[in-house]
Amino acid sequence: MRRLAKYGVAVATCGLILSACGTAADDEDNANDEVEAKCDPVQIEGDVKVGLAYDVGGRGDQSFNDSAYAGLERAQTELGIAEVTEGEAAQDEPEEVREERLRTFADAGHNVIVGVGFAYSTAIDTVAPEYPNVSFGVIDGFDPTEDDVNCNVAYLGFAEHEGSYLVGAAAALQSETGQLGFVGGVNNPLIQKFEAGFEAGAKAADPDVEVTSTYIEEKDTKGFQDPAGGKAAAQGLYSEGADIVFHAAGASGSGVFDAAVEADMLAIGVDSDQFLTASEAQKPRILTSMLKRVDTATFGFIESAVNGEPDQGFTTFTLADEGVGYSESGGFLTPETIAELEKYKADIISGDVEVPTEP
Repeated sequence: MRRLAKYGVAVATCGLILSACGTAADDEDNANDEVEAKCDPVQIEGDVKVGLAYDVGGRGDQSFNDSAYAGLERAQTELGIAEVTEGEAAQDEPEEVREERLRTFADAGHNVIVGVGFAYSTAIDTVAPEYPNVSFGVIDGFDPTEDDVNCNVAYLGFAEHEGSYLVGAAAALQSETGQLGFVGGVNNPLIQKFEAGFEAGAKAADPDVEVTSTYIEEKDTKGFQDPAGGKAAAQGLYSEGADIVFHAAGASGSGVFDAAVEADMLAIGVDSDQFLTASEAQKPRILTSMLKRVDTATFGFIESAVNGEPDQGFTTFTLADEGVGYSESGGFLTPETIAELEKYKADIISGDVEVPTEP
């Protein structure tokens, strides 16, 4: 029996979803009903061989891509995956190059292929029908309202706005100036979810707090690998009075941390617990990180293939199933702040709080 949502709570019950019944949860359920109706289970032949295609920035970004690699490493250790191949996207590469990277994996015998990041959505949807016995997964794949989905693709999304709500509340609770900042790598709907959740959480904790947002790039994905641009954006926010800045900018976030060091202010990391990979100078400047468990999604997808039931359809990782969250490393969050964050978390999971997805 195939599993359309292995991580299950995300699509099973409206009360556990990021929004009320009749909205995003229904869209995802309807999309999965479509997959269920038209698709047979994917039949993987032979031992599982994994191809992991990184987003721009690649392994070593201390954020999104590194989290995917952590999931791959775990699969190698716990599941005994013997053969893996990694590939990295170049800046501004055309869609055809991503497609050929995926085909190269498949032609080399890799029967489980993961595209890390929304930029692989189109390429995977183009290539997947050519290899019906290969199971594809795409992190941050197209929104579940898309009509045309492929049977051998798992679209793995996250409730980034829910985790961002919590770090926004944390920032407001511990801000001394009442002014906060947000730095996005690229101004697109995905990154706007981080901004929307951050501001909503901050306003919930302190209605008088001011949140100023800026983006490194409007469309160009180089905004995710531009530390100098991240630093300049954060410097502007700190100079305007913000004492805590949250970034959703991939590898550019290291520049945000450098700006926090120079300004003697605080910053908030993203995707992974960035306190653990920050420099010694940066560590005291990182209040918390918004955790986006790309590692969990990557490992779970590979595990489903190893178990002979590759995931298909749409899955959203939420607070309810620990798909997103916040870190406590460094001990900078006060016990009072953590207690408040846990209350907000419970309210979101119960459905009492609906977190916006747009600024």
